[in-house]
Amino acid sequence: MLFKPELNETAKAAGKSVVRSVLRRMVSITITLLILGGLGYIGWIAIQQKQAANRNARPDLPVPVLAATPRIQDVPVYLDAVGAVRALNNVLVRSQVDGKLIAVNFTEGQDVKKGDVLGEIDPVLYKAQFDQAVAKKAQDEALLANQRLDLARYQQLAASNAGSKQQADTQRATVAQTEALVKSDQAAIDNAQAMLGYTKIIAPLSGRAGLRQVDQGNIIHASDITGLVIITQLQPIAVQFSLPQQQIVRVNAASAKGTLSVDVFGNDGVTVIDTGTLKGIDNQVDPTTGTLKLKAEFPNANFQLWPGQFVNVRLKVETLSKAIVVPTSAVQRGPAGTFSYVIGEGDIATAKPVVVIQQNESDAVIASGLTTSDRVVTTGFANLSDGAKVFIGKDDAAPPADLAPRKRGRAPDGKGGQSKDGQAKDGKRGEGDQKGQTGPAPASQQGGGAK
Repeated sequence: MLFKPELNETAKAAGKSVVRSVLRRMVSITITLLILGGLGYIGWIAIQQKQAANRNARPDLPVPVLAATPRIQDVPVYLDAVGAVRALNNVLVRSQVDGKLIAVNFTEGQDVKKGDVLGEIDPVLYKAQFDQAVAKKAQDEALLANQRLDLARYQQLAASNAGSKQQADTQRATVAQTEALVKSDQAAIDNAQAMLGYTKIIAPLSGRAGLRQVDQGNIIHASDITGLVIITQLQPIAVQFSLPQQQIVRVNAASAKGTLSVDVFGNDGVTVIDTGTLKGIDNQVDPTTGTLKLKAEFPNANFQLWPGQFVNVRLKVETLSKAIVVPTSAVQRGPAGTFSYVIGEGDIATAKPVVVIQQNESDAVIASGLTTSDRVVTTGFANLSDGAKVFIGKDDAAPPADLAPRKRGRAPDGKGGQSKDGQAKDGKRGEGDQKGQTGPAPASQQGGGAK
């Protein structure tokens, strides 16, 4: 076979040409993609800047809010705690004698009075023992009467020297012994009568009977652990609760001035279902919890408190006289602390720092920062900022809250962001009580932060 070098050189040249063509095509495609990507990035930045400008664009319109004026009033100071209801008296009624239970004279859950007969035990045996003791006393009394007559005779004989004085003295001792025996017989009668009385099981106190633990017809014993029934006193009733040890001095100082009032709340945690008085303070702090136990007593007229129930209680320790009070919603919190928006001249809202000494779900007591002549914003903090102009609505027409935020910007009619009902069309309307507000509007949306 002959070798032709010219054919190999032609193939190599053709291959190099194809590679160069492919490389040129890939370079051109890469450059095109880079150019398109750069144009797309530039366009995306422009769109984002435009959207940011639209978001920041906010028509200078009044913010609809509700306002209130601080008021002067006496404010009670309470210490809140969780307590457990306890019965003042709780008795397990047991039989004091052994025998057959022949009658049960109460129903489960019945209110019983002190002295009521709850059950009866067969009294036959105890009645026989009582009669035997009575008969024994009668026998000894008859013997004593005869011995006293003999003593009188011996004394007469001894006085006339017709009889021995020793015999008279012996008879006197015999009479004394029989008198002691008669007293013993009377004690036996009292004991038998008491045992006979124990056959009637009596209620030791007034209260509510629980579930019966022994049925009629059973033999019961004085040593039984279960007993017949448990009686619990429900009126009045006690509540035991604990306070932190840091409140010991405050509670002792308040109790030294007089009786302290204690309230118990219902299941809703708001309604006071009963009011009582503080009856006792424990003499030591529980070292495991660092709390002090207290006990209050309540009349429980409507049986709304039940033994074993857990309740929320509050102890009134003092009353703040002529304090400045505002709605709790008027107090906001920011990085610098608590503040309130005060509406000044021209309906301009200004953030002013305030000092709160007590606060609950409805009212806040202000120590400094506000006066009774100020007007504070209570509702509508969504678009509110320091220095913003506000539109004050009425309580019966509170600014409705948006369920979902709407797009900011001007209205389609181009007239701005306020509708006929006074709500801003630029996005959020005044919302309700914003307890979760953490401070004034950001610096990018207002002239300055809370002062």
